[in-house]
Amino acid sequence: MRILGIDPGYAILGWGIIDVIGNRFSVVDYGAVLTDTSMEMPARLQALYNGLTDIINKYKPEDASIEQLFFNSNAKTAILVGEARGVAVLACANGNLNIAEYTPLQIKQALVGYGRADKKQVQYMVKTMLNLKSVPKPDDTADALAAAICHAHSHGRRDILKAGK
Repeated sequence: MRILGIDPGYAILGWGIIDVIGNRFSVVDYGAVLTDTSMEMPARLQALYNGLTDIINKYKPEDASIEQLFFNSNAKTAILVGEARGVAVLACANGNLNIAEYTPLQIKQALVGYGRADKKQVQYMVKTMLNLKSVPKPDDTADALAAAICHAHSHGRRDILKAGK
């Protein structure tokens, strides 16, 4: 199974692709779709959508694992990240991917065994589980790979969302 993990954001949208065979993971590729602060929000959302669509078309994942929005105290930021997340869901739905959503707590629990683990613990587990030489940068890419690993651990035990069904 090939899984696309996504850490949504409107300045940096982290993504990571892993292949899962049995209980073994291998990294296909990872990176980030970046938008410039000088761009208007509609153009940023369009760039995110186009970038993610290109990744889906290139790597042909079957499933997408998208981190759910963690609401912080800044409502404006939360709304903007929510818009970027919606664009990511749309790109995955248009690519006919099975879509699963996980909270940050669920992702941390799946990787570290503790839902309140800190970012460094999660990054260390991503590096270790995927046999990488270093932690992927920017942090958003490591978070996206963590979402993909979480889905691999949870596959078959979680409802999958599918567009049009």
